[in-house]
Amino acid sequence: MEYVFSPVNDFDRLEEQLRRLYGPAAAPVQSVRYRGLIQELEDTFGPAERIAVFSAPGRTEIGGNHTDHQHGRVLAGSVNLDVIAAAAPNRDRVIRIQSEGFPMDVVELDDLEPRAEERNSSAAIVRGIAAWFAQRGCPLEGFDAYTTSSVLKGSGLSSSAAFEVLVANMINSLFYGGQCDAVTLAQVGQYAENVYFGKPSGLLDQMASSVGGMVTIDFQDNAHPVVERLDFDFAATGHALCIVDSGADHADLTDEYAAVTRELREVSAHFGKTVLREVPEEAFYAALPTLRLKAGDRAVLRAIHIYEDNRRVTEQVAALGRGDFDTFLRLVRESGLSSWRLLQNVVPAGYTHHQEVAVALALCEKLLGGRGACRVHGGGFAGTIQAFVPLEILPAFQEEMERVLGSGSCHVLTIRPVGGARLV
Repeated sequence: MEYVFSPVNDFDRLEEQLRRLYGPAAAPVQSVRYRGLIQELEDTFGPAERIAVFSAPGRTEIGGNHTDHQHGRVLAGSVNLDVIAAAAPNRDRVIRIQSEGFPMDVVELDDLEPRAEERNSSAAIVRGIAAWFAQRGCPLEGFDAYTTSSVLKGSGLSSSAAFEVLVANMINSLFYGGQCDAVTLAQVGQYAENVYFGKPSGLLDQMASSVGGMVTIDFQDNAHPVVERLDFDFAATGHALCIVDSGADHADLTDEYAAVTRELREVSAHFGKTVLREVPEEAFYAALPTLRLKAGDRAVLRAIHIYEDNRRVTEQVAALGRGDFDTFLRLVRESGLSSWRLLQNVVPAGYTHHQEVAVALALCEKLLGGRGACRVHGGGFAGTIQAFVPLEILPAFQEEMERVLGSGSCHVLTIRPVGGARLV
């Protein structure tokens, strides 16, 4: 077949795309980064006459904490940190992906069945995405790729989803004629994560990375989510969007994350349903005495959070639509408090000496002094918090957060207007 690659020396076109994607100020730094990426590709796999270059952003969850896996509503945005790749054909019917700092992933295209030994690995993601396309008649061929990432691993910015969107974009563009839209590519990533990687995740992470910009998503019909892009300029609000690393490690917290969906499933099962979106809220409250006995009080509290955070997303979108940033910030604060009190994904069960996320939130609230907003970010229990910080106190805020939590722990981000994309 004819490969859809570009000349390896097509730097003029690449520079133009970098200015569009990152802005004129950041483009020179990104140019050095991408030229280094192409050099790494050739150092790893040998000289290439034709290449393709891709980018997929990390994402930040802005509203709707843990609502996506209950087929609820979310508000999210892609950020100015991304995973990038340079790819070249190899004619071997093998996909080889070398991600900087990790072992090489090698997937033979003649065997795309799930492998138990690959579960929880990036190779499983690559195999699952390739399998999805093969099942739909995509004329897959082999290619070599080198990737590097600026998405902070373990930050709640979803480096794994960005990688999934990146690989799906590569195969879609190179071998499938770009037939899949951004929503479908997000679903491809979720399929690989659920079926091959072995993680029963929702679709929020992949969708925000794939679609790009600020989006609100309604997952009521999970197979056909309703995606609406929001045209809102955070930079004009006088606030910075910060992601703060609490220093807590996600290791050994799998049971904590799994308990959230398990307990909510127990609540839904009482009504013969699988997710809370299918259970009318009035029916839930009417059944509280029985639910407390069957599923337990924590499950009931977590369900209350889901109902209330779903409503908050709708209110947040409306507030942003009318330019009411003060109401938006109030709703962010309410969501953060609900996550802490009801969803209970700030401190892992039984932890006393280590409560890093709680300390980060308490410090953040003190520094903000009633202004801005902060909340636990993403899955919770470990990792990061999110804060909207007035620009006039940003330097002092960042300095104090990093004094307590460590140098480099406070990251100032912007919303990126473009999702997963091919540059050349």
